[in-house]
Amino acid sequence: MSTRHRLQTPPFSTVCDCAFVALHRRRSQISTCSLIFRGCLYHLYSFQLPLAAAAAASVHALHVVVMPSRRASATAVLRHWFRTVWPDLIAMAIVGALALAIYYAPIPSVRTFPVTFDGSGDIVYPQWAYPYRGWLLPAHQAGALSLGGPMLVYLAAAARLRSLRDASSAVLGTAWAALLGALFQVVLKQLIGGFRPYFLAVCMPDPALAAVPGRNLTGLNGVGFQRVMYTTEICTQPDPWLLKNAVTAFPSGHATAAFAGFGFLFLWTHAKLKVWADHRPAFWKLALTLLPVLVAVTMACALTVDAAHNWYDIAAGAAIGGAMAVASYRSSYAAVWDWRYNHIPLLPGQPFAYDAEGEAEHAAATISQSAGWGAARKSWLPQEEPQPAPSGSSVGGRRTYGWHDGDDAHSQSTLTNNGSSHAPTVAV
Repeated sequence: MSTRHRLQTPPFSTVCDCAFVALHRRRSQISTCSLIFRGCLYHLYSFQLPLAAAAAASVHALHVVVMPSRRASATAVLRHWFRTVWPDLIAMAIVGALALAIYYAPIPSVRTFPVTFDGSGDIVYPQWAYPYRGWLLPAHQAGALSLGGPMLVYLAAAARLRSLRDASSAVLGTAWAALLGALFQVVLKQLIGGFRPYFLAVCMPDPALAAVPGRNLTGLNGVGFQRVMYTTEICTQPDPWLLKNAVTAFPSGHATAAFAGFGFLFLWTHAKLKVWADHRPAFWKLALTLLPVLVAVTMACALTVDAAHNWYDIAAGAAIGGAMAVASYRSSYAAVWDWRYNHIPLLPGQPFAYDAEGEAEHAAATISQSAGWGAARKSWLPQEEPQPAPSGSSVGGRRTYGWHDGDDAHSQSTLTNNGSSHAPTVAV
């Protein structure tokens, strides 16, 4: 090949570098192939232009081969995830269907309510006479916000944590809390129930209907002291669904969903940001951790503005939702309040070892970067420190959990007899 021809053609090393860059962008899957391919191209440098087209074709061929492998890898991960959680998905579907069936079932219980005193016409319970003006936050919007809001946070955090297991545990755990809370509250609504503050406005009772044949099948109309107690048989509301909704106030489904979804998010945020851990956190972390609580309380208390619920309906719903959030979180993560483990997702069918060696590895699964979190931590793990034994005693070393000698005074507050301090090993 002539020198003139070599000067007119671009250096083939440029082609090699381009091929290397293209292959390097495929990242770890073909990093070895990229190095081999570059070496081969440099080895065949003398061929130059005749191999340029072959190099480009090879890069394109590798692109075609690698991309399906990526898709196959993602498909394999999804298949493995589905094989792991499919029993839970079926159980969740059953619980959801059961809650929905109970929600639409007829009310088995009969409640009585006072209307007026005979002769005076005064309303006995004015707290049930509020006007009906709809809902500030409809039920379907409250459910979507209580589930979708926290799940968006988990998926966004997955980019930082790079853990499909953690995202799956958080998403499924929130769904568990919401489904169990829904089942609890619909059962109580049907069996217990209660009148909403706008019940009389929806019912539009007519006491004269109690004397109409077929309108007093329960025999509970015009009974009680001063014969002021009646049932929904005297209501003139033409919409049966609206009337049923007006007598199923207890407990609040809005409050249950809000505290189930955002309660789980509160526990997850407090674990990932390590707000109540072994160091003083930044103020913004504390504020961000408490934000889900503020959202849940706002959603629940807004029900008093539109007179959709009584305060005790809201309190009961919040208690149910919060309890479901705690139960579901502890079922999904290694602890609730133990800051050493509460950020670690659990695996189905595999016991988690609450040991010191594993703590350093799992410390990286947090969003917080303070005090060594977000990486492998070593300084706070239990270590044996030599300690001179007093005369006449066989006491050797003692275990410390990252505390220095200046903290020995704190060990006096423990309830041990030998004077040594031990950190708790049970996660709560």
